[in-house]
Amino acid sequence: MKVTLDLGGTNIRTAVVDGSTVLNKSSVPCRANDTEQAVIEQIIASIEPLVNDKTDGIGIGVPSVVDPREGIVYNAANIPSWRKVPLKSILEQRFNLPVRVNNDCNCFALGEHRYGAGRGLRDMVGITLGTGVGSGLILDGRLYSGVLCGAGEVGSLPYLDSDFEHYCSSLWLRDAHNTTGAELAQKANAGDKKAIALWHKFGENLGELTKAILFAYAPEAIVIGGGIAAAMPLFRAGWESTVMTFPYPRIAQGCRMIQAELPDANLIGAALLFED
Repeated sequence: MKVTLDLGGTNIRTAVVDGSTVLNKSSVPCRANDTEQAVIEQIIASIEPLVNDKTDGIGIGVPSVVDPREGIVYNAANIPSWRKVPLKSILEQRFNLPVRVNNDCNCFALGEHRYGAGRGLRDMVGITLGTGVGSGLILDGRLYSGVLCGAGEVGSLPYLDSDFEHYCSSLWLRDAHNTTGAELAQKANAGDKKAIALWHKFGENLGELTKAILFAYAPEAIVIGGGIAAAMPLFRAGWESTVMTFPYPRIAQGCRMIQAELPDANLIGAALLFED
């Protein structure tokens, strides 16, 4: 069994993972604005109650640039004090267990590929849509991280006057339209024509991102997770109409957009780091 941890700027989530079974889940607010050592101590305190004689490893997903071989975390998103943290060595010394560290969206993609919406696929891109756009690549059946887990960061690709992260996340809804995904979905489901049109435009933006992904990776599927994924029925039409303008129709037709299935994909994927 693995103890896994999903580190976020808002919360630290922990669990015991055995295959696709997630046990003893808990979540505590992350002391993101505290010192580097204070956050490390909080991570240790979150892990400690879960470790026992059946634990054979600790897997961690973090929202940042990571050296997965050395387990060094660089510039963690929303944790200003974390500039260069040798998390693997710190935790291995503390718990005397093997530790794996990787990007949180890579963990999401691993979990969905093995046990969720990506089961049976050889090539998929996992994308989380929320306050930003995160992504992880499964190529030829395996996680592809690139140098320092930098591969597949498609949200940072330039788009219009900014980048895809701005136009394919709640940032666009908030900054351009002064609304939230939940509020806009409620209005659209009630028949509000302006809300329906905005979701269609959101789908078009996501479709343009998908076209960039098709040029780079030509996956079988885009697996969508995160808070905005629940609104997929509202933006699917805009996505489909845009993706079908891809210059190679057979490639476009071979790529599906699928909603993620696992609420704990990140925690499950962190355990799978030991197998990849």
